[in-house]
Amino acid sequence: MEEIEISAKTVDEAIQTALEQLGVENDQVEVVVLNKGRLGLLGMGSEDAKVKVKLLAEKNGNGDVVKMAREVLDKIIEFMGLSAKVTTGKSETDSLLVTLDVEGDDLGILIGRHGQTLTSLQYIVRLIVAEKSKMWVPFNIDVAGYKKRRYDSLRNLALRVAEQVKRSQRMLTLEPMPADERRIVHITLASHPDVATQSMGEGEMRKVAVMVKKR
Repeated sequence: MEEIEISAKTVDEAIQTALEQLGVENDQVEVVVLNKGRLGLLGMGSEDAKVKVKLLAEKNGNGDVVKMAREVLDKIIEFMGLSAKVTTGKSETDSLLVTLDVEGDDLGILIGRHGQTLTSLQYIVRLIVAEKSKMWVPFNIDVAGYKKRRYDSLRNLALRVAEQVKRSQRMLTLEPMPADERRIVHITLASHPDVATQSMGEGEMRKVAVMVKKR
């Protein structure tokens, strides 16, 4: 997934949704506004904004940086006094991304409640690697298959909610989630014929809304 087109009520909302689906930041993409959208009068004649977002070449990653990330993660695990093995594999969400899989016994401390510690661990390793390499190469970290199980659960949830929205013709919102989990929902329903998704809210309260797709 190197280029996508997204529609939303505003250009900013469309760009934010695209960034979540691609799993990148603003400085890693090129944005083309296809339609600025319009509000209409009393809800009549309104039109969604539409953008095309393309990944820049840097997103394709660098083998040396991935090796560095693995070494940084190994060192953090060692400092914590844990025994674990770190291997590399493909991301659950993007074939262009690398996942650092951590396997071992009693690694719950690396996951934390609702995966919050794992999210922080990934963020810290990304920051250290970005500072050392002077470039931002996204990668994922999973511990004992936690993210894989969580992502499978989210895919099933997204499909169930989509069916509820289709039957009721009413918008439903999911619980607040971190960016990578919102991305799973967006990707799962991206090609759904009857519903569309949109992120809303700010910060830790940002969540995905599932709504009937406009014809």
